[in-house]
Amino acid sequence: MSEPLRLSKRLVELTGCSRSEAEQYIQGGWVRVDGTVVEEPQFKVTDQTVELDPAAKLEAAEPATLLLHKPAGHHSGEGALPALSLLIPANRWDEDPSGWRVHKRHFAHQAPAMLLEPMASGLLVFSQDGRVIRRLTEDAGKLEQEFIVDVEGELAPYGWSRLTHGTSYAGWPVAPFKVSWQSERKLRFAIKGVRPGMLQHLCQEVGLTATAIKRIRLGRIPLSKMPPGQWRYLPVSERF
Repeated sequence: MSEPLRLSKRLVELTGCSRSEAEQYIQGGWVRVDGTVVEEPQFKVTDQTVELDPAAKLEAAEPATLLLHKPAGHHSGEGALPALSLLIPANRWDEDPSGWRVHKRHFAHQAPAMLLEPMASGLLVFSQDGRVIRRLTEDAGKLEQEFIVDVEGELAPYGWSRLTHGTSYAGWPVAPFKVSWQSERKLRFAIKGVRPGMLQHLCQEVGLTATAIKRIRLGRIPLSKMPPGQWRYLPVSERF
């Protein structure tokens, strides 16, 4: 048996490529060890069969942004049931239009942005890209979000006028927003600067009780038909 060798070094020996190129090939998921894709350049090999995919391309390892349909009950950040645990290859949406190839590195160091309350479901953003996290943090109050809110109860007299002509939350005025009936028991909000408990408060102010909340759009990014618990990539061509 030969001495253990870093996979990147073995690939250099086999193909004549440079060390940096070998690392890019490996991190890009183009290298197999005994038929299994290995994405770690430091992986040690001895006598295993190392193969470079004939279709291999030299591509920079771009940070990944993932869009998750968070189910109600999961926590956006830390909690007993973290939404982060749903970000696994098996949960990728079959209809993901991005064309991205799944890599192990895409699931490391993912941070959530524009958090949802545990009771809420819908579109939740995770990203490895500090620029994306910073943009969503700095522009949180400017990005319009769209929600479907299930309600119970009876609308109070003059409640609709009060709801549509402005109100306040936690002592601060709520910025103008759009609201309409989606169905007999569902309200559709297009609103900015949403804070925890705010949608429930708006409903309660006019005699309604919010029983379920679902975010279906964040800026220009829709949830689409992605099922709960599944995720897709955000391509660089899509902007919030």
